[in-house]
Amino acid sequence: MTDTVSGGFTRRALLGAFAATAVTAAPTFANAAGFLRGGGDIRRIKMYSGRTGERIDMIYWIEGDYIADAIKEVHHFMRDWRTDDVKYIDLRTIDIMAAAHNMLDVSEPYMLLSGYRSPQTNAMLRSRSSGVAKNSLHLKGQAADLRLNSRSVSQMARAAAACQAGGVGRYSGSNFVHMDCGPVRVWGG
Repeated sequence: MTDTVSGGFTRRALLGAFAATAVTAAPTFANAAGFLRGGGDIRRIKMYSGRTGERIDMIYWIEGDYIADAIKEVHHFMRDWRTDDVKYIDLRTIDIMAAAHNMLDVSEPYMLLSGYRSPQTNAMLRSRSSGVAKNSLHLKGQAADLRLNSRSVSQMARAAAACQAGGVGRYSGSNFVHMDCGPVRVWGG
């Protein structure tokens, strides 16, 4: 008999999620798409924002199901901090970020530099830098700019590129990596 708790998760899945918060486990998920092979049966995202002081460390996917409340928190966390606008963040981008983080084998959370960008913020950034795309995937909630102090831009970019699931930009001069769920491509140095 399987006990189901609210939200449709089995008691076993819920207990597994709580256990995973205490112990970092990385079981393999052999039938997953290539970029999710490092994801395991549980997917976790760990980030902090130097701009807002906020932190998240949560399991957002268990045994094939996204956890709606966790995803909602990720959307809010990755909002445009300048305007406080929240946008749906494409789940593929979150999966790429989590898989790359898992491949890097670090406990340090990502520092989120930029997630969703409102049109106003993107226009302001474009006026200050030629490196900001007019039709940036940040505008669609499909990109993130991330940093890890314990890993180089090159290491992070290699992990993200190994996912073969989207765009990876190396910004060594600014010490961050862009990850998105757009077409597979790499750029930067």
